[in-house]
Amino acid sequence: MSTLVEIKNLEKHFPVGKTGIFGKHKSLLKAVNNVSFTIKKGENLGLVGESGSGKTTLGRTLIHLIEPTRGEVLFNTGENKIDIAKLRRGELRYQWRNMQMIFQDPYASLNQRMTVRDIIGEPLVANKLASGDELNEKIKNMAVLCGLKTSQLSRYPHAFSGGQRQRIAIARALIMHPQFIVCDEAVSALDVSIQAQILNLLKDLRHELDLTYLFVAHDLSAVAYACDRVAVMYLGRIVEMAVTEELYYKPKHPYTEALMSAIPPDDPEVTMQKLFVQGEQPSPVNPPTGCPFHPRCKFADNSRCVKELPELREVSPEHFAACHYAESLSLKGALQFQVKQRKTTNNKQVEYLNTKRKEIMAKL
Repeated sequence: MSTLVEIKNLEKHFPVGKTGIFGKHKSLLKAVNNVSFTIKKGENLGLVGESGSGKTTLGRTLIHLIEPTRGEVLFNTGENKIDIAKLRRGELRYQWRNMQMIFQDPYASLNQRMTVRDIIGEPLVANKLASGDELNEKIKNMAVLCGLKTSQLSRYPHAFSGGQRQRIAIARALIMHPQFIVCDEAVSALDVSIQAQILNLLKDLRHELDLTYLFVAHDLSAVAYACDRVAVMYLGRIVEMAVTEELYYKPKHPYTEALMSAIPPDDPEVTMQKLFVQGEQPSPVNPPTGCPFHPRCKFADNSRCVKELPELREVSPEHFAACHYAESLSLKGALQFQVKQRKTTNNKQVEYLNTKRKEIMAKL
């Protein structure tokens, strides 16, 4: 499988605080800090991590909605590799036909004064790719493909549910037939039943249209269902990356182990032994020395972990981790945190409920 997107030493820093004597900011918030990885053509790469880890900033930087501070984002067009980070505005607008984004809140990302027909067809009109009957035909075909009815095209976004609005956003993102899609928490604002529908839709569209996804999410269960590989982000860095099953069941980084303990079980009779991580995520303005996770890690030592920054390296085939002791640690996977509960019956509670039920029935 060939590489579609290659990220090399990507960084995005935001200036914070007051400026110094020469107009330079005294502090920088390092939202994305020296990130390197690849996304293969046709795969769905999940990106997880707690709030503030830099996931959304990374996704937006990849398609140049946010200008990177430094680094390369190489997009494989088939003929050559184009560095998205260095394109000018006109060149970038042309390349955006090949990459689009599905945002978290479909209500905020849609223009409430435009009809569904105009929203879906806007990219084609703006780029002068279709008009007239051809435009209408493409809009209808994409709407149907995304699970919408042609009779709904004359309506406005406020007339739809959250799931339907997200289908409109997906149709708009796909109308120019891009190759690469960044899904930024695309299902987190939806009900659980609707989440399943949108996830299935994205999976079907991926195979039908030969799409490649970067799937940014908090829901580890959704990521496990939808993604081929998963990257774990912490404090602006990728700390682990592997095939989904490998990462979920055989994690190599202590932070990933803590995430796995937070996955809710499917069985109501099963509970999770949560692994609580001490402290809070450090500020990206003033990150700790050495390993960024060492202030919260129970395995950290005061010599190597505090002083030396671990590199993201291959610790087993196709499994990368940024931990000095990744090979020697024995960490738990998602299934190992599940504990089967015994079925217990509270006789007093049952007796009380039966008595109340009889009293209610007697009054009827």
